[in-house]
Amino acid sequence: MAITLPLNDFPELSLDPSRLPRHVAIVMDGNGRWARRRGLSRNEGHRRGKDSVRAVVEAARELGIPYLTLFAFSAENWQRPSSEVNFLMQLFHRYLVTETKRLMKRGIRILALGDTERLPPRLREVLAETVTATQGNAAMTVALALSYGGRQDVVNATRQIARAVAAGKLNPDDIDQGVIDRALTTSGMPDPDLLIRTSGELRISNFFLFQLAYTELYFTDTLWPDFRERELLSALAAYQMRDRRFGALSPG
Repeated sequence: MAITLPLNDFPELSLDPSRLPRHVAIVMDGNGRWARRRGLSRNEGHRRGKDSVRAVVEAARELGIPYLTLFAFSAENWQRPSSEVNFLMQLFHRYLVTETKRLMKRGIRILALGDTERLPPRLREVLAETVTATQGNAAMTVALALSYGGRQDVVNATRQIARAVAAGKLNPDDIDQGVIDRALTTSGMPDPDLLIRTSGELRISNFFLFQLAYTELYFTDTLWPDFRERELLSALAAYQMRDRRFGALSPG
């Protein structure tokens, strides 16, 4: 039986519920360009982008997608002007403070991925509180990639494995994909089935380099502040048209 979201608002975008991705990851890009095209400040673009976060989280929750990762701030984004970085940190803080009740009501668990020690103390504190408060929620997991870099993730995992080998706790011959998976910041999460990148950029920008081995990639020209339920459904519909073979031949 096909499903639509929400309440048949988009009947032309029906989906097969048995073929929804288990994990969707999104590179949220285009806030600055969205603002510039309207003669607004970049910060206003980031502020409007927060509305898309709420819409997409709610839509994914209603669809029953178990895992959603939002690439909110990369390790390289620290190079941006301090005024913009400070605004983003305040925006992340405000989102967590204002959304916790909604997350609890909707049964959504929050995870934090990345080098969170670099975040400002106030943000680090409320992030930890949100992770703790929502850890018992089981309807859906939303992972926030903050100060995250794929290369850094692999380097940190390698160091962790090397320390285990040096301590005699791990035989080098026993290192396999599972060992690496468990050492990454995404330990316990399935690899993404679908990666969505907004704004027309055709790159993954140091995001989930190990985890994206067989992920379906979907690029859209839509800027993040304009990415809402319809755009998510369009991406999911495109995903359901893909033939996922994982290196094997298609049956028949």
